[in-house]
Amino acid sequence: MDLSFLNFAILAVFIPTFFVVSITPGMCMTLAMTMGMTIGVRRTFWMMGGELIGVGLVATLSVVGVATIMLSYPAVFNVFKYLGGAYLGFLGLQLWQSKGKMAIQNDGSHGFDVSRLHLASQGFMTAVANPKGWAFFIALLPPFIDVERTMAPQLVVLLSLILLLEFLCLVLYATGGKTLSHLLQKSANVRLINRLAGTLMLGVGIWLALA
Repeated sequence: MDLSFLNFAILAVFIPTFFVVSITPGMCMTLAMTMGMTIGVRRTFWMMGGELIGVGLVATLSVVGVATIMLSYPAVFNVFKYLGGAYLGFLGLQLWQSKGKMAIQNDGSHGFDVSRLHLASQGFMTAVANPKGWAFFIALLPPFIDVERTMAPQLVVLLSLILLLEFLCLVLYATGGKTLSHLLQKSANVRLINRLAGTLMLGVGIWLALA
């Protein structure tokens, strides 16, 4: 199999970066954890399916739009690279300054009578309606694209990895349930997770700007 379109040095940074981004407590992970505790992991898979479709849509539209610009105006690549690095650095600082709070609410709205379609649509809307998700993909994905290699297969591989990592993290939160909720309800633990993620984002941001 010809894998010449892949830059394995870039993938070696991409995979751990997106894993930490996915595992960091956020809207989708909190939703997965809450549903895993209230309706069970099996039914939570319907929400996960909708969420992954939403993430895939946001990532695809973001990357294809940016990639189109990069192909038409190659010089723009450097602009995206610096903006991506700066944005990651900004996110890293924001995580470091986090107060260690994470709202985990269970208002009883995720009962067993909720339909599969409702669960899937809730996951989809949570992913699509998050403006930070759009900004993140637009800023971060382009620097991981090697403009000197075939574009389309690179995008397929990157998007596949994103969805795989997102799914693994969703399952971890849903199955972790009560253990994770106890862990994340302690501000010191959330602060530690945020700072670890923030440190990685700062490091990758610097790497993107200097690479």
